[in-house]
Amino acid sequence: MDLNLKVKFEELFARYFPGAELPLTFYYANEPPAGMKAAPASKGWHCFVADLAAVRKGKSLCVDEPALGCGKRFCGFPVPQRPNFEYFLSCGIPGKMEGERYKKTPEIVKQMLQVWPDWQAPEKYLVLKRWDKLVETDLPEAAVFFAKPDILSGLFTLANYEETDLFGVIAPFSAGCGTLIQYPFLENQKANPKCVLGMFDVSARPCVEADELTFAAPMKKFLRMVHNLEESFVITRSWDKVMRRLKNAGQE
Repeated sequence: MDLNLKVKFEELFARYFPGAELPLTFYYANEPPAGMKAAPASKGWHCFVADLAAVRKGKSLCVDEPALGCGKRFCGFPVPQRPNFEYFLSCGIPGKMEGERYKKTPEIVKQMLQVWPDWQAPEKYLVLKRWDKLVETDLPEAAVFFAKPDILSGLFTLANYEETDLFGVIAPFSAGCGTLIQYPFLENQKANPKCVLGMFDVSARPCVEADELTFAAPMKKFLRMVHNLEESFVITRSWDKVMRRLKNAGQE
């Protein structure tokens, strides 16, 4: 990580997005970073999105497959698909399984699985840090924001600032952790990555605030966003009105 860029973003973000929460970052490593220990193996079910609450408060986290509860697949650690998954995600099986009803029929789920991204974590450990905790040796794959609508509008507009493509931001159907880790990682491998709007997963919604979504900027894209920030809409009177509202919200 370029530490000059790190500090520059922190200063600009505080200036133009007052009161906004710094993003999380993630990357993969073969060993836990210096000074960090890998999280212990998981005991029982727990949601990966809920685990991120501590990271959002500044506690860095290093996990491997055994340390994860729900979310292994979307963090790049393949596990066998649960039996009758097509029924679990749709209508269920009367008397045997309650369906989540996220898809209308099992057949739709089966077709979706044929185009579902097939990927694997490039290294053993997934490392998660808040932006201000990054050090020079860290090479993050994405910046992941937990944000309210005014912040999201700014990030969305900045992501599209230099794009002719009308879809510079995507919102793929996925588990919450898929829009935090899987899709941003895969986008960052592309020459012209797209940002990912997420946390529409009904199952993961209880793990975030009622008025929060996520916005993940692949690092290749994010570097350009930071470079463009000071010449973009943030210096206009329109954004000044939004900033006043952000400042007032922070004083409540």
